[in-house]
Amino acid sequence: MSRFAIAGRLLVAAQFALLAWLVWPFSAQAWSLPARALLAGALALGVWTLAYNRPGNFNIRPEPKASGRLVTGGPYRYLRNPMYSAVLLFAAAEVVAYRDPWKIACWVALAAVLLAKAMLEERGLRALFPDYAAYARRVRRFIPGVF
Repeated sequence: MSRFAIAGRLLVAAQFALLAWLVWPFSAQAWSLPARALLAGALALGVWTLAYNRPGNFNIRPEPKASGRLVTGGPYRYLRNPMYSAVLLFAAAEVVAYRDPWKIACWVALAAVLLAKAMLEERGLRALFPDYAAYARRVRRFIPGVF
C-alpha cells in the first residue's frame, strides 16, 4: 500500500473519530435556531452535492477513482469540496447546539483533518484530470469566494 493510501485511510479514520466525538453523547438537545439553521444548511448542501456527484463517482478515501469524472456543476461550481463543507456545517451545528469547549476543539481538529484530506485528494485529482488545476484556481476549497 502506498504512503498516499495509508495517509488517506488515517485521515478518514480521524474524520470519523472526530465526528463520533462531536455527536457523543447521543442525548436529546433543544437546538437553538442558529444550530438548526446550520444543520439545515449542512443537509441541503449534502443532498445537493450527492445530486451532482453520485455514489460511484467519489470515494470516501481521498483517492480519486480512475474511472471517475470531474464534476464542476451544481455546488462544485462554487466549492471544490462541498461535501467537506457540509460536514463542517453539521459539526458547527453540534458546537452551537451544545456550547461545549471540547466540541469546539473537536471542530477545529476536524477542519484540519478535512483540509489535509482535501489537499491529498486534490493532488490526485490534478494528476488524473488535466483541467483540475485551472478549476482549482477559479473555485475555492470550502467557502465560496473566501477559502
